[in-house]
Amino acid sequence: MPQKLQALDLWRHVLVTNVRQAGPDLSSRQLALLLTVYLTPPPHTVRGLAATLNISKPAISRALDRLGRLGFIRRKRDEADRRNVLVQRTVKGSVFLTEFAHLVLESQHLAQGDGTLGDGHGASPPEPVPEPVMEAVHDRVLAGSSD
Repeated sequence: MPQKLQALDLWRHVLVTNVRQAGPDLSSRQLALLLTVYLTPPPHTVRGLAATLNISKPAISRALDRLGRLGFIRRKRDEADRRNVLVQRTVKGSVFLTEFAHLVLESQHLAQGDGTLGDGHGASPPEPVPEPVMEAVHDRVLAGSSD
């Protein structure tokens, strides 16, 4: 399979596995926003996130509303400038992204094992991702968390 199709099939496998699980079904916008908050250095504001993602502030606010209801982010008034609202990480959001990273790594491992992901029917489950790798992913996601 050509490399571009393999990349798309990997992402498809990640998404299909994610939606089959009992967790929340995030939109691409919500997931991009969550990843930006957790993987780029704080502080994060609505204005800054809108500029980074090149989408409107109202769209950012709607996505933050959903992520806040899920407990994945928290908003806090900036004490230095009361006009700004800071977007903060939470432990629950970190756990979600650590599990999502694990899903991506498992999918990548499966793809590297036989070169194809297929539909997952009849395939043996991938080997677990080594614990040191998962610890590194978790530490990266938690870095800078306020909880």
